[in-house]
Parts: sequence; C-alpha cells; structure tokens
Amino acid sequence: MRVIILAAGQGTRLKPLTDDRPKCMVKLNNKPLIEYQLDLFKKYGIEDINVISGYLGGLINYKGIRKFFNPSFDKTNMVYTLFTASHLFDGKEDILISYGDIVFNERVYEEIQNSTDEINVVIDKNWKEYWSARMENPLSDAETLKINNEGKIYEIGKKTNSFNDIQGQYIGLIKIRKDVVKSFLSFYSSLDRALLYDGKDFNNMYMTSFLQMIADIKYDLTPVYINNGWIEIDEPSDLDYSSFLK
Repeated sequence: MRVIILAAGQGTRLKPLTDDRPKCMVKLNNKPLIEYQLDLFKKYGIEDINVISGYLGGLINYKGIRKFFNPSFDKTNMVYTLFTASHLFDGKEDILISYGDIVFNERVYEEIQNSTDEINVVIDKNWKEYWSARMENPLSDAETLKINNEGKIYEIGKKTNSFNDIQGQYIGLIKIRKDVVKSFLSFYSSLDRALLYDGKDFNNMYMTSFLQMIADIKYDLTPVYINNGWIEIDEPSDLDYSSFLK
C-alpha cells in the first residue's frame, strides 16, 4: 500500500503553536503528530510513505519517506495538495490518503487496511461523544454523513442543524483500491476549473466536496466504521483529548 500524508496547511487556528513549525509537527505528549502515523505505518511494514508539505515543510525530516511540496499551500486546499503529487496515482498500489493533523490507533488502521472496496472512507460512529467533549455545541462543527439502503455514503460534508443528518463523521482517512486509482485521478482532472464547488473555487475545493461528487457521479463510497480511537488537532485545546485514542 502507498501512503500519502497531506501536511501542507499552516494551521492558523493552532497559533501560536504553529508560529515556528507546520501543523503536523505540533507535539502531542512530546511527540510530533506526524510521528504517530509514521511509526504506525512502519510497524505494519508500509515502506511507500509520501508526505506533501507546504508551510515550513523543510522542518519535516524523517528517514524512509518521500517528500513533495505544494508551492501554493497558502492559496489552496487539501484536494489541490493531494494532486500536487499526481504521478503517485499510477495504479500500481492501493493508496491510503491521510490528513497530517490526525492521530489514530492500530485498531483504526487495521480497519482501513482490511477494507477492499473501491473507495473506502473511515467514519466514526461514536463521533458525538468526542465532539461533545471538545465543544459546547457539537453541531457547530459537525457535518452531514448519510448512508443509503445499500450501505453506501450518499451525502457527506454539508452543514446541518440536526443530529438526524449525521450517521458518523469522516475522520480524514481514505483508501483507494489500485484498480480505480487512475480513474480517481482522471475524474479530478476532468472537473471544470472555472466552477465553484460548495462555494469554493477549484483550487480551494474541500475534500468532502470532492468525495460528494465521486459518490454522485463515479464510484460508491464505502464507510469503514470505527468507534473513536482517533483525534484531530485543529486548536490547542484539542491536545487535551488524547484519551479518545484508546
């Protein structure tokens, strides 16, 4: 399996912790966030590890990884960053896409590793407990995720005022089976760069907007269910919730 870690963002909400380092190098219990992922991948024998950096990317230095750079990191979003390294989508390996600001345990990794559908998206079914610990109103940050009668995701990433619209939360982990990797890239390349996508221009498209279009037009999105076992670091206070990694 080939791993692509998206680590180009500035992490402005994490200031001042990101004044002198990229978001993925902020420390959780004295260990940079990205190291948790790298150590986990290496434990499972994954050698094809690729990191796409941007803001202060020169500080991401680890043996055994390949580094790529998004020179427009301050003017683009995650989807653009992902396809900065479009040559990695050659169809030779399954691809695991991971956000650089998340930490997850072995149980989560094994669930996505063992998933075999075309597009596999990790979903936390116990998200409400985690969101409720982090914020007063979980709906202020949560997004829709709806599953159809065939067990596939048909809506993802919309704002909502109802818990009924949320059957889990996307955590920032996607696995693409190798036989659809090239068409995954082709689909992105075919999109109209002059359009807006959920209110964002092409270069700032959200990953959830891209996934929604894939679900609408191209491939089924298969949920890979977990119950906690991960955290995301968006604000300094998020560093206090490592207990959810258990």
